[in-house]
Amino acid sequence: MLNMPDEKLRMPVVFFGHGNPMNALLETPYSAAWWEIGISVPKPKAILMVSAHWTTRGTAVTAMESPRTIHDFGGFPQALFEVQYPAPGSPALAERVRDLLAPVEVGLDDSWGLDHGTWSVLVHAFPKADVPVVQLSIDAIQPPEFHYALGKRLAPLRDEGVLIVGSGNVVHNLGILNWAPGAAPFDWAVRFNDRVRDLLTQHDHASLIAYSSMGQDARLSVPTPEHYLPLLYIIAMHEKCEPIDFAVDGIELGSAGMLSLVIG
Repeated sequence: MLNMPDEKLRMPVVFFGHGNPMNALLETPYSAAWWEIGISVPKPKAILMVSAHWTTRGTAVTAMESPRTIHDFGGFPQALFEVQYPAPGSPALAERVRDLLAPVEVGLDDSWGLDHGTWSVLVHAFPKADVPVVQLSIDAIQPPEFHYALGKRLAPLRDEGVLIVGSGNVVHNLGILNWAPGAAPFDWAVRFNDRVRDLLTQHDHASLIAYSSMGQDARLSVPTPEHYLPLLYIIAMHEKCEPIDFAVDGIELGSAGMLSLVIG
């Protein structure tokens, strides 16, 4: 188990809409909001990240001392491939996560690292890279209810100084991006994004879990689930008495939602 903080302090939970990995290098309203989140939350003892970019068969958690920076993309400027985020890992947190998620079997991984869903936001939120970071994979063969349930089991970490973060996009359809400068968002993307915001405010987790029942807007906004599922881990820890702050919002390139939020 991690050493407990001197004073019990419940950490918030965060969801980042990470979008284009170039946000790691650019000054945008989104990167500015991520920086604001980093300075507004208590400094964590460690960060547990659920990133859309680590999907597996089964559940795994990074357990190495020094995770590598993974450049899991192509076609971007060389400067992006040169970004390093040398945060340490935390084998102790990995073991704690495995214990909390039992009886789900959780593999201790020593080969993955920190993908761009993690470091492209953390370079702004925690630019010193001095907080240990552990990633939890997304089991791609499990339904949304499974991921929400895992989030529930992770909640005790909030009282142990761990910042739990999801990184994905509420709206994420790369197949029909509009690359025209200043492209307006698609109507269906706006409707789905607004609907999710309303459900978050209403604390209607059942509807958020059953997002696929929202019709064509949902099918277009979430053609594959991996960018939406990190949100379920985060809302699973949202108690009704806790505030929710929509730190930044927007839809880029027509169909890439940038909603980021803080709970608690």
